[in-house]
Amino acid sequence: MEAVDQLASAGTFRVVKEPLAFLRVLEWLFAIFAFATCGGYSGGLRLSVDCANKSESDLSIDIAFAYPFRLHQVNFDAPTCEGKRREKLSLIGDFSSSAEFFVTIAVFAFLYSLAATVVYIFFQNKYRENNRGPLIDFIVTVVFSFLWLVSSSAWAKGLSDVKIATDPDEVLLLMSACKQQSNKCLPVRSPVMSSLNTSVETGWHSSGQRHPPDTMEKQSSSYNQGGYNQDSYGPTGGYNQPGSYGQVGEYGQSQSYGQSGPTSFANQI
Repeated sequence: MEAVDQLASAGTFRVVKEPLAFLRVLEWLFAIFAFATCGGYSGGLRLSVDCANKSESDLSIDIAFAYPFRLHQVNFDAPTCEGKRREKLSLIGDFSSSAEFFVTIAVFAFLYSLAATVVYIFFQNKYRENNRGPLIDFIVTVVFSFLWLVSSSAWAKGLSDVKIATDPDEVLLLMSACKQQSNKCLPVRSPVMSSLNTSVETGWHSSGQRHPPDTMEKQSSSYNQGGYNQDSYGPTGGYNQPGSYGQVGEYGQSQSYGQSGPTSFANQI
C-alpha cells in the first residue's frame, strides 16, 4: 500500500495523459478489438432445395463456419433430387493464412502496447536515462506499423474472398440438384459479416465494384442516344412540338421555346 501511495502521490500515472502513453493505450484497445472480432467469429448460412418430388426436398440446409476460415474443411449434405440419395459437399477455399496472420500481429501488438505502457508508468526514469529506450521503442513501433499494414491488406483481400465463398448463391451452384430447372434452390439466410467488417476497413472494395466501367458506359450511351439528344431537344422532340411550349395561349410568344431556344441548345451539345 505504501508503494502504491508513493506512486500516486508522485504523479506517476500522469504519464498516461501524455501523448506517448495515451497512444499506447489506444493501440492496446484497438488491438483487442481487432483480434477479438476476427479470431472469435463464427457464422453460418441456410439454403433450401425444393425438388420436383417434394418428398426428396430439404428446405433447411445449415452450413456453419468459423475462424480460421478453412472453408474447404466445412462439409455439408445436400439432396440430389434423385431418390433418397444425398451428396456430400464442402465449401471452397482456405483463407486461414491471411486471417491467422492478421490475428497474430494484433495479439503481439496488444502485448507490446501493454508492456510499453507499464514501462512508461513504472519505469519512466530508466526509460529516459539514455536514448536506447526511446530508440528501441521507435524501431519496434515502425516494425509493427509495417506488419499491421501488410496484415490488414492481406486480411481485407481474404475477407472479400470469404464473402464470395460463403455467398448462398455461390454455394447453390455446387449442388447437382440446382442444375436442373425442375428443382427450386433458394437462399434462406446469409451469413452476418458485420463483426468481420469492423475488423478491417473494406469499403473501398465495395465502392470500386458499385459502378463498373461497363455500366457507366451503357448509361452514358443511353443518355446520348435516348431522349435528350433525339427526343427531348431534337427537331421532333417534346419542346419543338407546336402543341407544347410554342403556343401563344400559354406563354404569349410562339418563338420562345418552339424553335430558337432548344434547337440552339441541342446544337451546342
